[in-house]
Amino acid sequence: MKLLRCSTFTFVLFGAVASLPASRAAAAAAPTVFQVSASALAETRARVALGDSALQPAVMRLRKEADALLKLKPPSVLDKPSVAASGDKHDYFTYGPYWWPDPAKPDGLPYIRRDGDLNPASKKGTDDAASDLVTEAIQTLGLAYYFTGHEPYAVQAARIARVWFLDPATKMNPNLDHAQAIPLVTKGRGIGIIETREMGRIADALAMLGGSSAWTPADRSAFTAWLEAYYRWLLTSANGIDEQDELNNHGTWYDAQAAHLALILGKKDDAKKILTTGLKLRLAAQVEPDGSQPRELARTKSLDYSLFNLEALFVNAQLASEVGVDWWMFTTADGRSLSGALHYLAPYADPEKAWPKKDLVAADRARLLPLFAQYLAHRDDPVIRALYQKFAATEEPAARWRLLWPVTTSRGSKVSP
Repeated sequence: MKLLRCSTFTFVLFGAVASLPASRAAAAAAPTVFQVSASALAETRARVALGDSALQPAVMRLRKEADALLKLKPPSVLDKPSVAASGDKHDYFTYGPYWWPDPAKPDGLPYIRRDGDLNPASKKGTDDAASDLVTEAIQTLGLAYYFTGHEPYAVQAARIARVWFLDPATKMNPNLDHAQAIPLVTKGRGIGIIETREMGRIADALAMLGGSSAWTPADRSAFTAWLEAYYRWLLTSANGIDEQDELNNHGTWYDAQAAHLALILGKKDDAKKILTTGLKLRLAAQVEPDGSQPRELARTKSLDYSLFNLEALFVNAQLASEVGVDWWMFTTADGRSLSGALHYLAPYADPEKAWPKKDLVAADRARLLPLFAQYLAHRDDPVIRALYQKFAATEEPAARWRLLWPVTTSRGSKVSP
């Protein structure tokens, strides 16, 4: 069976066939994405179309997850029983996750902080779970549509995005004034901005719907307007300015979010300024010459937070490549670098290697594998490559990151662990 026939682009997906009109296929083949490589995505898409067996488990899981989401009723900020201090249910509202009633006070107020100790009550009755679901659903459906061409995935992704971002009756206001509130302490904090750190990935996923008529030009225009309003809030609000000044993972994720939005909105000068300053403010200031991240090591979940900040640094590095700023090769005079930060954590991809601190909760060490893959896409490194080949071979073959970061050998051929 030919992959390109007449005016139809055909995917052969492990026995199933899906087709797109050639004009739509061309649009879908080169989505405007920033947190992943568009060329790598297109290459993976071609391998999927050819029925590459190495990718089969990941695509099959992606389709299974996307199929389940077809039944989802799109969440809205209006679904929550609680209301922000503003009184407007369109305002996003959550509680700080590490804050607990004070046992020394009869009414427990004001709350006190217990770092790393999640208060289950903080997740109830707010926008927390719905926001996570919207983020995961749009990413899953967008990727599933891009790799398979199955139109219902695009239709559902667009439907979810409209309800959360666009429909005047149900949409979220473009601000986080009331994120991570704390009873009798604050009505919302800059720290809460970290809850929208995946906004860029949502935008990337919606960009992958370019081959479908489900996400219309009017939808794209309205979503861009929403992002523009949110970007202005992010840069000028008290909470936004507060988060920008954070010196740990919060500041790193702020830069990742702001720079990605700037790129989406065509503000490349803004993005370049953020990511150039970030070389010193985020990378050099947060990573020691030995590769450690002291501000994250000080946490009660030190490995988890070290990985979390490193993931943000990697997002910034990927975004920086869009504006000609090279984070991948950057090294300060005293040896601080992204490479050093990765090498410090890399040995702990081995589940048998003991982490030097006793953390409150064990981290998922498999999170290092997509970082290895992404790093190897930018520079060859025998140490990282050896660790990748050793541990990726035994890690879940259906992991989604395998579709996003194809790994090559130093000679350019594919590695299929």
